[in-house]
Amino acid sequence: MKQSEFKELDKHINILGWLHIGLNVLTLCIGVFVFFILIGAGLLSADGEAMSILAVVGTFVMGILVVVSIPGILAGWGLLKRKSWARILALVIAFFSLMNFPLGTILGVYTIWALLAHDEATNYFLAYGS
Repeated sequence: MKQSEFKELDKHINILGWLHIGLNVLTLCIGVFVFFILIGAGLLSADGEAMSILAVVGTFVMGILVVVSIPGILAGWGLLKRKSWARILALVIAFFSLMNFPLGTILGVYTIWALLAHDEATNYFLAYGS
């Protein structure tokens, strides 16, 4: 691998790591925000049944968003640490992210391009031996 190719791929891996972490932390924040909005709406309604339903829905939405974002945060951390498993995890997440228009689509396309279009990407992660 030429030094210039190594530096370019290294730059893309760093950007990908931070983008995966950032987008998925944003998803976590949205989940917490939705949870509190729904709980607040239930409290403001002063209806016991509405409070219960909105609490369940808020918890469910937050739980789904937490479950969806944790693998993305792990993939971002793994990419920053140059772990070979992170490349595979990031690619799997990228394919699922393509449906999440517009930010997920952009991140998914960039991840697939950076980790599959560069022939040296496999050797790059193998060089770190993790």
